[in-house]
Amino acid sequence: MKNNMLSAIMALGLAGFAAMPAVAEVTQVRLAKQFGIGYLPLTLIEEQGLLEKHAAEAGLEIKAEWLRFTGGSGMNEALLSGNLDLAAGGTPPMLTIWARTQNNMKVKGVTALSSMPLHLITVDPEVKELSDFDSSDKIALPAVKTSIQAITLQMAAEKYLGEGRHADLDAFTVSMGHPDAQLALLGGQSEINAHFGSPPFQNLELKDERAHKVVDSYDVVGGPHTFTVVWSRAEFVEENPEFMNVFMGALNESIDFIKSNPEEAARIWAEAESSPMTHDEIVALITDEQTRWTTEPERLLPYVNYMARVGLIQHDTNDWRDLFFETVSAGAGS
Repeated sequence: MKNNMLSAIMALGLAGFAAMPAVAEVTQVRLAKQFGIGYLPLTLIEEQGLLEKHAAEAGLEIKAEWLRFTGGSGMNEALLSGNLDLAAGGTPPMLTIWARTQNNMKVKGVTALSSMPLHLITVDPEVKELSDFDSSDKIALPAVKTSIQAITLQMAAEKYLGEGRHADLDAFTVSMGHPDAQLALLGGQSEINAHFGSPPFQNLELKDERAHKVVDSYDVVGGPHTFTVVWSRAEFVEENPEFMNVFMGALNESIDFIKSNPEEAARIWAEAESSPMTHDEIVALITDEQTRWTTEPERLLPYVNYMARVGLIQHDTNDWRDLFFETVSAGAGS
């Protein structure tokens, strides 16, 4: 009798469990990006409605909210507080939050967006190399000590000034968004006399006859490296597998469009960003042989290994797949 009652109770319990609705996927997604052409794939997703298109094809209703940040640290704070779902920026902010959250939220990369060289530009004719900078100089970059420009500057200092001197230039750096930094550098009314930027800002600056390049990030790390990436919390990625497929589908379509229609991609980006660059200049940026539009990461390990070695992060790895979710970890990478 007891066994029959127990079987009945278990049957009812299982029936009730089976009747419970599946956890609904997210219907509103908050995505963030920064300034520059390195975010072109996301700009096209937003302007062409590709998220909504791929969501509809998958039978989902998705409303995307696009936010803008000037640096990765602010995005990481928003991500950890639950006010942001997908962050996009340079690699060090992603590596920083990856290392910090391996025992809890497990933040990882979702995908790469682009590989681009980053240039340290100055208008000071006396500064020809890193050793020429002194306390009278001010170098603008997106975020002191945390942005990809700040970390690349440290790596360059170690490479060109000598071991143990990686932080020699930190005292000269100032946090400033790229648009403001470009205005400050070329305006002549600011203490800013150098800017470690990104395309298209560095390209616009080099059009000024006073400006010249001091450091190229490709030289620092030994070749092309990922510039912009997207990252998120494990909870969000794992609870929304259909949306992640939608996002990656939209991203792949966007990148395919960039490669096959650079002229139209340039027009859409210029209009969305109100860029002062000419159409031909933007097309040249998009199709530059040093620029790669790809979801596969390139040369992230020099960054993560350096940051771990000097104590900026507490975790290290020699396998780039440890840094990303399965959205791209099956790829070739480097």
